Amino acid sequence: MASVDVDWGERGLTRLLTWCDAVAIVDVLSFSTCVSVAADRDIAIYTVPTGDSGAELARRLGARLAKRRVEAGPHDVSLSPLSLMNVPEGSPVVLPSPNGSALSAIAAGSPKIATFAGCPRNRRAVAKALSAFPRIGVLAAGERWPDHSLRPAIEDWLGAGAIVDAIAGSLSPEAEFARTSWRAAQADLMRLLHGSASGQELAQENHIRDVDIAAELDGSDRAPRLLDGAYRA
Repeated sequence: MASVDVDWGERGLTRLLTWCDAVAIVDVLSFSTCVSVAADRDIAIYTVPTGDSGAELARRLGARLAKRRVEAGPHDVSLSPLSLMNVPEGSPVVLPSPNGSALSAIAAGSPKIATFAGCPRNRRAVAKALSAFPRIGVLAAGERWPDHSLRPAIEDWLGAGAIVDAIAGSLSPEAEFARTSWRAAQADLMRLLHGSASGQELAQENHIRDVDIAAELDGSDRAPRLLDGAYRA
């Protein structure tokens, strides 16, 4: 039976990487949801470290570079799941983000550890992939305060719990609590995501549809895995 643990943010990821054989990075609004949508369209999502614009990587790969949401036009790719639905199937995308993408770049430095991008819409597929490993870490990415410190995000905690709930394993107290939180919230997922601090921020930026996509529970049967710097189905 697999052992399952849950942690938060960059420091939590560093801890999990010293212990686990596989990890799922959960950044529901919106990096992990973007990766899930891309996986359904056979689009490789390349990650970049903190402080890297991704421009050089995109040029070298001949890939599309995602813009910031506030700068993106109607035909641009951004950290918006909806924008990924307009990218031609099979086209690579470089997708910077201060949380999910940056954390994935850290995980890429431990190539012996299988890394997946998880969220409610692919939680069963990711849980199935994780279950092939004896020691499993699930990371709630969280958001950032203006001073760049970790801001816990309810959507990531619930996303982590959703994945844990689909794994048959021995749970740490943190994993057990995340699962309990998910089970209590599952029936009200849409309202909670829209009402969360991150959901309200997206609503103010006219990206309500992105929250709807993030709430598509079990909407994808693909588990995106990080290989050679990119998530692929």
